[in-house]
Amino acid sequence: MANRGKDFLRRVVEEDLKSGKYSKIVTRFPPEPNGFPHIGHAKSISINFGIAKEYGGECNLRMDDTNPTTENIEFVEALKDAVEWLGFKWSGDVRYTSDYFPQLYNYAIKLIQMGKAYVDSISEEEIREYRGTVTTAGRRSIYAERSVEENLDLFNRMRNGEFKEGEHVLRAKIDMSSPNMKMRDPLLYRIKRATHFRAGDKWAIYPMYDFAHPLSDYIEGVTHSICTLEFENNRDIYNWLIETLELEPPRPYQYEFARLNINYTVMSKRKILELIEKNVVSGWDDPRLPTIAGLRRRGYTPEAILSFCEQIGVAKANSIVDIAQLEFAIRDDLNPKVPRVMSVFKPLKVTIENYSGFEEINASYYPHDVPKEGSRKLPFSKEIYIEQEDFMENPPKGYYRLTPNQPVRLKYAYIISCEKVIKDESGNIVEIRARYYPNSKSGSDSSGIKVKSAIQWVEANSAKKIEVRLYDRLFKTEIPEGIEDINPNSLKIIENALIEPAVIEDKTNNRFQFERHGYFYRESGERAVFNRIVPLKDSWSKKLQRGRRERVKERRQVEGRVIPMTPEEKILFERYTKEHNLNREVANTLARDNRLSQFYREALQEFNSPIAIANIITNEVARELKVKNLDELKFSPKDIADLVKMLEDETISTKIAKGVFEEMSRSGKEPIRIVEERGLQQINDKSLILSVVKEVIHRNPENLKKFKDGNRRLQGFFIGEVLKATNGKANPKIVNELVIRELNR
Repeated sequence: MANRGKDFLRRVVEEDLKSGKYSKIVTRFPPEPNGFPHIGHAKSISINFGIAKEYGGECNLRMDDTNPTTENIEFVEALKDAVEWLGFKWSGDVRYTSDYFPQLYNYAIKLIQMGKAYVDSISEEEIREYRGTVTTAGRRSIYAERSVEENLDLFNRMRNGEFKEGEHVLRAKIDMSSPNMKMRDPLLYRIKRATHFRAGDKWAIYPMYDFAHPLSDYIEGVTHSICTLEFENNRDIYNWLIETLELEPPRPYQYEFARLNINYTVMSKRKILELIEKNVVSGWDDPRLPTIAGLRRRGYTPEAILSFCEQIGVAKANSIVDIAQLEFAIRDDLNPKVPRVMSVFKPLKVTIENYSGFEEINASYYPHDVPKEGSRKLPFSKEIYIEQEDFMENPPKGYYRLTPNQPVRLKYAYIISCEKVIKDESGNIVEIRARYYPNSKSGSDSSGIKVKSAIQWVEANSAKKIEVRLYDRLFKTEIPEGIEDINPNSLKIIENALIEPAVIEDKTNNRFQFERHGYFYRESGERAVFNRIVPLKDSWSKKLQRGRRERVKERRQVEGRVIPMTPEEKILFERYTKEHNLNREVANTLARDNRLSQFYREALQEFNSPIAIANIITNEVARELKVKNLDELKFSPKDIADLVKMLEDETISTKIAKGVFEEMSRSGKEPIRIVEERGLQQINDKSLILSVVKEVIHRNPENLKKFKDGNRRLQGFFIGEVLKATNGKANPKIVNELVIRELNR
């Protein structure tokens, strides 16, 4: 793949290898073991381990265990487990910053001897006060004038535990007037009177992150120290330590990328711990949390999480990712993999009075468009259960399931009709007496009866009882502030749901699609407990859109009559259809809306492509203006013109353009910058795409054979796999052309 399609981190790595700066790439994942890793760590894991793997290098797993009061072995094991579960292997043994305590101590001694570090004895409050502000310089403590000998003596006594916590600290002597506040004599060591989970009571002093991090990188031979953006200002300390100590090359360099922020959740370990301590969630592995353990317990797959990390890319500016994108990733991963089965959450008994005996119906696990085979036997008898919502005595218009006057198909089985409704003393429906049509069996129906839907069911005697846990988003607001924003419906438990028996008997699958209900994962254990991984569709977006429409509804009609155009609008309509060749519907929308028309004209001045610009404005921009004023938009007409220009010169694909527009709307970034930072440029190199096409075909010999045998639907499968392999960047027209050519060789 051409270098211009790489993210900025990979471009740096490639340039360093090309120039001979390093002969081998070494990265590291250095988490602090003070909590369970979350999906933000998954992004860091995928970047660090992924780069090392791509370029034939190594990635170390290092525990930044410099705070004995918050760290323990349980968190270490959780971090190790997360890396392995995601499919990565670290180089050598797990490393610990505590392994380097003697070397770090010696580096500190060297700084003192060079006059570049001193023991300070002012209070924590005074340290903050003396640091100054962004507009005023700080002032140095009087203790900075201590002699080298006095500093060495005090630092040694600090190590031996002669002082209380907070009595002394070791600080670097850099620049109290630096515009970078981090460089105003940062702390290097502090006293901690606590037992370390590995080092025990050997040390009474512990290094600060800014001191331990760069030197641990150097000790391990790390070449690229990849951090999140909050450490950008710390880079000056990183470089200062390496250079001041005159460490022999090769030396590491720090690079920062945007951390992962997701709406409707919290990514702070401190906030997650608060939820645990206040019993809002059951623990670090609660399936509603964004921890890797929680996502794993809920049923997420490593493939889906890594795919999500790839989709959001590596950027240089922070933004908030929609959790719907993560939910899309797991649906996309599971859809072609998992069996479809039938379940009933609120059972309603149906007795088929004219059926006798028992049979087993063969039913496929997968729909026709999934290139995977497998089936199971569905027991069928006169007593079955259906969902309560699949029968209505007095249905509204458009209800197509079972009613007293409307038959329905039992999926994979027969058509039935309602003969009698049985109610209890309170008037609740408790049973349906029905009749079936013997010649209406699915696959061989000759009944001539027309039905508009098929409903789920389970056979009464063979169905298995299960507990279903319906997990939803933990918070009800996009940017949660605290516990007050908790979604009270984030967990609903159904204790007596029913499932077809094949699901319980299946020992090879633990993930299923419960038709109509979503994707589910069976928790390990003796009890049959199924966690909902994700619903089949994103219902949250629909709720938000519905609410916005209700708040800002614009009516274009009065009493069923179309409002006539004004003379001015007619002139615009004529111009747009005749001079700009816009279709009548698009021209009508623009002519009637002054804001859209103004936006269109300004964009057209930037890039003359009337049809493409008009289509984006009347669809994407118009949708934004339903909930915002023109001056509230975070993008300009020029941005829309630039986006269209990249589309037309095939820099990006239509699919990628939609994602770029969404980020423009959210962050206000220019589209060209978004494409460059995230490496979204479309791949138009035929030879490169051809190599991917051949690789995909080579990996799928069974599907190739089926295609050759006449299953032409699989052409779409191969096209989809090529697009997935290139992260959607390959030119779809070229992909389509090459796939067809190669499949028909």
